[in-house]
Amino acid sequence: MNNGEIPTNALYGVLNMLRSTMLKISSERIAVIFDAKGKTFRNNIYPAYKANRPSMPENLRCQIKPLHNIIRAMGLPLISISGVEADDVIGTLATQACNIGIPVVISTIDKDMSQLVNENIFLINTKTNTIIDRKNVVRKFGIPPELIIDYLALVGDKIDNVPGVPGIGNKTARALLQKIGGLKKLFNHLDDIETLNFRGSKTIAEKLIKNKDSAMLSYELASIKLDVKIAETPESLIKTAPHKEDLLKLYKQLALKSWFNELIENKLDSKVISNKKVKTQTILLNNNTAHISTSKTTLEHNSNYQTILDKNAFLELLNQLKTADIFSFDMKADDLNYMISNPIGFSFSTEEGMAAYIPVAHDYLNSPKQLNSAWVLSQLKPILEDENQAKVGHNIKNHVNTLARYGVKLRGIKHDTMLASYVLNTADRHNIDSLAHRFLQYRCIPFTQIAGKKGKKQLTFNQVNLRCATQYAAERTDLILRLHKHILNKIERNEKLQNIYQNIEIPLILVLSRIECTGVLIDNTLLTTESDKIKIQLNELEQKTYAITKQKFNINSSKQLQMILFEKMGLPVLKKTPLGMPSTSEEVLQELALNYLLPQLVLKYRSLAKLKSTYTDKLPKMIHPKTGRIHTSYHQETTITGRLSSTDPNIQNIPVRNKQGRRIRQAFIAPHGYKILSIDYSQIELRIIAHLSGDKTLSDAFKQGKDIHTATAADMIGINIEQVSSKQRQHAKTVNFGLIYGMSAFGLSKQLHIPYKKAQEYINIYFERYSGVMKYMEEVCITAFDRGFVETVFKRRVYLPRMKSKNNICKKAVERMAINAPIQGTAADIIKKAMLLVDKWIQDAGCNRIKLLMQVHDELVFEIQESALDEMTYKIQQLMESATKLNVPLITKVGYGDNWDQAH
Repeated sequence: MNNGEIPTNALYGVLNMLRSTMLKISSERIAVIFDAKGKTFRNNIYPAYKANRPSMPENLRCQIKPLHNIIRAMGLPLISISGVEADDVIGTLATQACNIGIPVVISTIDKDMSQLVNENIFLINTKTNTIIDRKNVVRKFGIPPELIIDYLALVGDKIDNVPGVPGIGNKTARALLQKIGGLKKLFNHLDDIETLNFRGSKTIAEKLIKNKDSAMLSYELASIKLDVKIAETPESLIKTAPHKEDLLKLYKQLALKSWFNELIENKLDSKVISNKKVKTQTILLNNNTAHISTSKTTLEHNSNYQTILDKNAFLELLNQLKTADIFSFDMKADDLNYMISNPIGFSFSTEEGMAAYIPVAHDYLNSPKQLNSAWVLSQLKPILEDENQAKVGHNIKNHVNTLARYGVKLRGIKHDTMLASYVLNTADRHNIDSLAHRFLQYRCIPFTQIAGKKGKKQLTFNQVNLRCATQYAAERTDLILRLHKHILNKIERNEKLQNIYQNIEIPLILVLSRIECTGVLIDNTLLTTESDKIKIQLNELEQKTYAITKQKFNINSSKQLQMILFEKMGLPVLKKTPLGMPSTSEEVLQELALNYLLPQLVLKYRSLAKLKSTYTDKLPKMIHPKTGRIHTSYHQETTITGRLSSTDPNIQNIPVRNKQGRRIRQAFIAPHGYKILSIDYSQIELRIIAHLSGDKTLSDAFKQGKDIHTATAADMIGINIEQVSSKQRQHAKTVNFGLIYGMSAFGLSKQLHIPYKKAQEYINIYFERYSGVMKYMEEVCITAFDRGFVETVFKRRVYLPRMKSKNNICKKAVERMAINAPIQGTAADIIKKAMLLVDKWIQDAGCNRIKLLMQVHDELVFEIQESALDEMTYKIQQLMESATKLNVPLITKVGYGDNWDQAH
């Protein structure tokens, strides 16, 4: 036994078999499949199905959770789908793999699985490790795989309580199927049975007639389902690197000493996750049975990659680029910050399996002479700037920005594999390594392999020797070209997704690049002053906190705060962390703050400390010495809804409702003779819900230009619109926005500080008034459950892989996401389309009197010459309001001033 007294015999057996299988058959792709808790569709067909099986003993049940944890820590995807058995999931995935040309091997001792065997699907016995093909199935059962279900329907299965046909055993069933055929033929040729002249043949027809319903029921029960709705596909079942620290912790807890020692010494990992040139597999594990599917051989690390060190070779490559229909392009730089980065090398690929790397700044000891960077750029400039020369990159916007500082305007960007992957499934990871795994079943060379482990001793790319640098850089450029062709093929199957990719995401690259390179002017003095003020406030909050607790402690330490709040002060524990400790999350503190002063002070302290560290202290350090501006980075691929995000700095999370947040916005200023102009969509998400739901009351209110919050307040309270106070309107605003985000009565009561019963009454009145909204919410959840994704108005897909979770809290959260994602996603699509329209107008006009500075949620922020303010504001409003046509009008709000706060 281990410290927790959890038995490990069954767990050890399953893992030992899995580890053994993985060592014997090197695998690129793998999934582990378990039966879900609860009944399946077979129980609905036949309630007595598996009724004879005893319930799982507690000493086995307690091993399931740690088994799952270890499997996940091993980097193996784990699948468990309610309503079906694991065999059905395996059958579906095996069939899908077979249909796309992937040979399949199923490792099992379950005879039922023999029904899946065909020319592309095989079995392997987990005890004897013998391969079973069609011939072996016939040798073992006396019948081919396509008659196995008929065989099981006749003989039944005592273990699973499948009735079969009484009086028909193995030999009789085999003889019937050999001589006549499956059930359908048997019932069509009952008279022929007596002529077969085997023992008991004269009574077989009578038994079949009498038990026909039982035979047909048994056939249905024995048939492995091949059309289970599964979010994963055989191509997506990619094994990731083991989480070593998690495994060590689990092995130690369960006293699995030999595995713990193996992992410490890296013996097992080096074998199991070896990246040798082997065929890739997909391993599926069903409790004690492993199922393996072998795919075609993928890329190998010996492709034709070239290091270019002389002008002749470079010019030859240049000619290849000029005649290529499309080429992939990547650039290695010395910094991730595009405003200070410099090229280290360029790589290109015009053909799969071939790529070239042109080093220009590798400076390690005894590094070979390389081509001059300025000369290389001057030669590349015409082709990089050629709009008609198609190029594909991966997160190519960073290269656009860096090259712009060198006077090269990268054009002809037709594709970006990161964005293509994002359009296919926003919930996936989109780095090259992940894409290569998912789409090509290929493991990239990790950077740590050529530069050493992360940390101070890791080499920067300019220090990497050219042989390794070429292999790494050229491989990625080669993969970009391969991935482009593979992913584009998938996108082109869906016209709507193709439209989002080609007409929104790809053209947005250059728009965002212009915004980033323009930057925003910052008042450094104001921020420094504000930082000093916040420091004083933080000191005051600390003293107030210490006065209550009677001791000093680190307010930023969750561990110390736990001790103070729950042990010393005795506040109620509302929620625990996964490790069983009292939670000090913001959500918990907000609830405690309703009744206690200490969490109120902690929340205020945390908020101010975050503003100070993230903005007032940090922004002045981020001002570029040449431009005097800060330059954020926008990301198109990080949110599941399609919204843009920003980093370094994150300008989208600056608070707008508190004093300190507004002071930070005041530091975003316009230069002399210019104004900051802010234009944002008015109540866009409510307008989108009106469009999506078709609710007449809500739609009519917008069409008639009513204030929707005031109208809602009047209905909830039962008064005339003219009588609604500002506080009542604010309450209605909370209801309007809260409910489309799935806010519960409990949440609403906390938000408005009203009794739960009153909050529920507000919700009831709301959905009575806007019944179409309620209907939409119900329908979108049903659709999301059936399809696994929801769509925006423009048909951008938002996948919700945890939609079918059995965990009630998780399921509710995903349902809220299912309701909100089409709304937020549509808003994101609209603002992107607006940016494209506005940028095109600015570029076509060649106008230098206006610059697009920022995009923040539903708002566009401009720097505009004061003399052109009225004229250009009107034009931008026209463009933004025409970005799309909903069944309610799109309306924009305008503000301007010397700084962002004044304009908002």
